[in-house]
Amino acid sequence: MSKNRPPPDPIAVLRGHRASVTNVCFHWSKPLLFSGSTDGELRVWDTIQHRTLSSSWVHGAAHGIMCVASGPSLGDNKIVSQGRDGTVKLWDIENGGLCRTPLVTIRTNTYHFCKLSLVKNPAERTKEAGMSMQEKHSDLKQDTGEDRLHDSGANASEYKPGQSSGPKDSAETESQKYIAISGEQSSQVEIWDLHTAERCVSFPQFSLNELPSDSTKGRGICMAVQAFIPSEGQGSLNILSGYEDGSLLWWDIRNPGKPLSSVKFHSEPVTSVSIDNSCSGGVSGAADDKIVLFSMDYNLGTFGVRKEINLERQGISDTSIRLDDKIAATAGWDRRVRIYNYRKGSPLAILKYHSATCNAVSFSTNCRLMASSSEDMTVALWELYPPKCVA
Repeated sequence: MSKNRPPPDPIAVLRGHRASVTNVCFHWSKPLLFSGSTDGELRVWDTIQHRTLSSSWVHGAAHGIMCVASGPSLGDNKIVSQGRDGTVKLWDIENGGLCRTPLVTIRTNTYHFCKLSLVKNPAERTKEAGMSMQEKHSDLKQDTGEDRLHDSGANASEYKPGQSSGPKDSAETESQKYIAISGEQSSQVEIWDLHTAERCVSFPQFSLNELPSDSTKGRGICMAVQAFIPSEGQGSLNILSGYEDGSLLWWDIRNPGKPLSSVKFHSEPVTSVSIDNSCSGGVSGAADDKIVLFSMDYNLGTFGVRKEINLERQGISDTSIRLDDKIAATAGWDRRVRIYNYRKGSPLAILKYHSATCNAVSFSTNCRLMASSSEDMTVALWELYPPKCVA
């Protein structure tokens, strides 16, 4: 917003949750919004009529929901939820509601605060712009390099005796979808197959009788992850992982023993990291008093600082970058949602609707809406700098 004009009010406030709303996510191709709360409730909202379409308790009330996610890799009618009960569940959407039982339940045995990540692929921008579903699935199989992932994970430690981390056949391998989560060993990152509920690979790799490798030794718990496929990486899956000591590590799945690069942007635990939609940079937030906009050079294997933004009050819960890579947003412990010009790093607005800690921010695929959620049990919908033309 301009300096002479106050920041806007939300265009709608979605009420109905009875507990802190920990995460929000827009459906990637439908006018739907998903929100999860600490009592385990997952709500599906109509973003046009601003009303609840369905409400389901999908994780135990004692543990709650950490994350909800939707993306092209899941298809049109599926979403994922992650609970602090150590499970990740894949759900089918039926007429705006959830099926009664999950399609897949992954028991990860991880009980910490790191949200899962779907795989971000620059090719998805083209798919989301209007390609047919058949073309989407065909290109996704070609671009994600999932055979390469399984080749890398063939010798990884396994979650259960008898589970196979290698492909059963090429057709099945191509259809599998992946998530990244903080591992059962708290300094590790794990890649799981949503189709088979199998753990494919974990890194850095070490046996249960070994100490963590030097790459994660002393870094503490993995607090944030982001999976992505860089355009220069020949389809290889890459991961950014943020740690308790404020460091950020960049992994290429082909070399799970050692990170491609590491950097320490923050003095306190990294709480969120988001990759832009070209997969060439991103934004990180932490428990300290700054936000960092950074670049990544795959060929050199290096990070670069584009802009450090100092905050008056410390603590960022979540970060998000709009699909057009023009706008970035952060959710703060100080109840504020901050909006930035992502390309320039300049502040644009501070949104002050929420009355308690902001937990999450998310942008719609068409770049018209942003959602924020809070411990005040509400979800706010905002219209900020909408693009002049949206496909």
